[in-house]
Amino acid sequence: MKLKYFEHINAYRFLLIFENDEHKEVDLIDLIGNHVNLDQLNTAHIDPEWGCLEFNGGQVDIEPKTLYQFAIAEASKVAA
Repeated sequence: MKLKYFEHINAYRFLLIFENDEHKEVDLIDLIGNHVNLDQLNTAHIDPEWGCLEFNGGQVDIEPKTLYQFAIAEASKVAA
């Protein structure tokens, strides 16, 4: 499930929109906090070929499947 669009909300919080048009607002600190500091979050972009969310010019990337599964898991924590 490729990432289609994202919006950086604040800190590590992002709105993610996937190819199936699912919208997930998620805090990515547990996924990228050890690899991307707050000052580097503005480097976020989507790799157009792979649909990965990348940071620091591609030095840190999250493959779409991992990002989608993480977003689904985080959403279920909030709902519980």
